[in-house]
Amino acid sequence: MFHRKVTYRLYPSAGQAERLQEMLGLHQRLYNTALEERIRTYQHTGKGLTFAQQCRHLTQWRKAVPALAGMHSQSEQVTLKRVHLAFQHFFRRVRNGETPGFPRFKSPRRYPGWGYTTSGWKLAHGDNQQHGKLTLHSVGDIPIRGKPRTPGIPKTCEILHKAGKWYASVTLAVEHIHRERGTEMGAFDWGLTDYLTLATPQGTETVANPRHLRRQLAELQRLGRDVSRKIRTAQRLSGRTRGYPVSVSLRRALGHLARLHGKIARQRQDFLHQTSAWLIARFGALATEALAVKDMVRRGGTRKKGLNREIHAAAPAALLGHIRNKAAEAGSWYEEAPTRELKPSQRCHACGTLPEARKTLSDRTHQCPHCGETCGRDENAARVLLRWLENRLVSVPDSGREPPEVWSGCGLSAMKHETLAITV
Repeated sequence: MFHRKVTYRLYPSAGQAERLQEMLGLHQRLYNTALEERIRTYQHTGKGLTFAQQCRHLTQWRKAVPALAGMHSQSEQVTLKRVHLAFQHFFRRVRNGETPGFPRFKSPRRYPGWGYTTSGWKLAHGDNQQHGKLTLHSVGDIPIRGKPRTPGIPKTCEILHKAGKWYASVTLAVEHIHRERGTEMGAFDWGLTDYLTLATPQGTETVANPRHLRRQLAELQRLGRDVSRKIRTAQRLSGRTRGYPVSVSLRRALGHLARLHGKIARQRQDFLHQTSAWLIARFGALATEALAVKDMVRRGGTRKKGLNREIHAAAPAALLGHIRNKAAEAGSWYEEAPTRELKPSQRCHACGTLPEARKTLSDRTHQCPHCGETCGRDENAARVLLRWLENRLVSVPDSGREPPEVWSGCGLSAMKHETLAITV
């Protein structure tokens, strides 16, 4: 069984929306209370609390607080589980020498939602697995819109509140996943000028960078200045820098800013899904280089502020993750070349040699001093990756797997051509 998620938009009535907002506040306070209890217990005894211990404490809290007793107990246990996981990840980062990041208390505006496991909710689809209604404990039947790509058995549910709208993220257990795969062979290099530079045995082509964030950047900055001005006014009138009253005007400005951020995020996610699906539907063998995005945006400060923003907006790690998942569903051959060993941005695709002087990021043209080959930097990198993929398909010494059946078909075998070997 595979697990896939589908997100539905909820359309609650006025009374249901009020109840959902109340439950969101209760789960937020429950999270903070559980976090405070763990901190206080450790300060007094030197020992932490386990998830099972806090679940036993939850039974006593439900007896003392009628509002908690009115919600489903398993959904409250999911909230306690999130506190437990936050500490587990904190200790893992400490052991690995990473920046720990101690679990923080959640404000009402920064608490995303709550979850259910096996009970307390029920999903009823409409015709053709589309739309329907979601039944929640102590809320009732809520109309929903959405459709899963692959039908499955609902397992868990998360209720999310984003920019004034309600969503349900449902995990489905899927028995079979069908995704068509292509028969071509190609490699791509990710960039910002052109989002993708594709190299195939027939030639190269590019995928334009949509730049969703840049197109809305001026409006985002205007809304951000409006929010900052209203926050400063509220702080000045109340005399408090924290815990100041949120006026209707400030709440409205925050909503406008959140909705625009949500729109940009949806546009980016839609583009990533469509691009990755198109690549898998076209190519049966695909390669790119492994990207260390954290290292790409780690240094530079204000000098690289605009570049780092564009890298984050393009979301290369999310793109590779989508391609990786869709390739596994389709049974395609997908590989990420080791960047440090292969050096696709530096190596010449024609002769396979490295330049004596390292190319900088501003050098956008590849000019090989050994063979005289000249082309774009991204085009050269894509061709280097294509040759690396060809060599991997000819001899796969340490992969531990056989190429899919597509390699024996006419699609890829007809594209094979003689190339110079690259030694790395």
